[in-house]
Amino acid sequence: MADSSTARKPLVKYTFYAFFRYLFRLAGLLLFKYHCIGRHYLPRSGGAIICANHQSHLDPPLVGMAPSRHCIYLARKTLFNNPLFGFIISNLDAIPLNRDGMGIEGIKATLRKLRAGEAVVMFPEGTRTKTGELQPLKSGFITLARRSKVPLVPCGFVGAYQCLPKGGKLPQFERIRCVYGPPISAEQVAELDDEALIDLLTERMQECIAQAEISRAG
Repeated sequence: MADSSTARKPLVKYTFYAFFRYLFRLAGLLLFKYHCIGRHYLPRSGGAIICANHQSHLDPPLVGMAPSRHCIYLARKTLFNNPLFGFIISNLDAIPLNRDGMGIEGIKATLRKLRAGEAVVMFPEGTRTKTGELQPLKSGFITLARRSKVPLVPCGFVGAYQCLPKGGKLPQFERIRCVYGPPISAEQVAELDDEALIDLLTERMQECIAQAEISRAG
């Protein structure tokens, strides 16, 4: 049975998203021996924020191609100016963001998606890592999670940094592993203060990354 957000999507956009998801899955398997663990932790329906580490430009499809449900991405507004790329990400329901952050319109658009039962992918570090290690998380996800009353789903992956580190031009074909972990419930999000919530999400993401490293080394 399709999830509630998919059922409401126009057929053209659903087909467009499904095509690119399977295209990336095929490329991931053939080029990067991509494997995902724990995808069952992402709720099959209802709003959720997927919080993943940010290793490279490959990250958005790496996070979103494993789940069977549609995922919403956040993209810099300037990316929509490119006719071809703008067409693609518009039809993938990407939310445009200001260069210096989400901005009021970006926050409102993301909240609408979450309250409508969509899964939104975020990279709480805010920028790609320069070392391959998880960076301190920024607090932007907290307001969105509390106001929309949705769970946070931790996600960690390894191998993308080796494939295409920051400043790299062409990807190397390294093995990539992705791991989803147990969600932080909407109730926990409401109960914990900001610092405790950031600490808990950091811990959950690090656990996912550690499991991904074990899988990649095996």
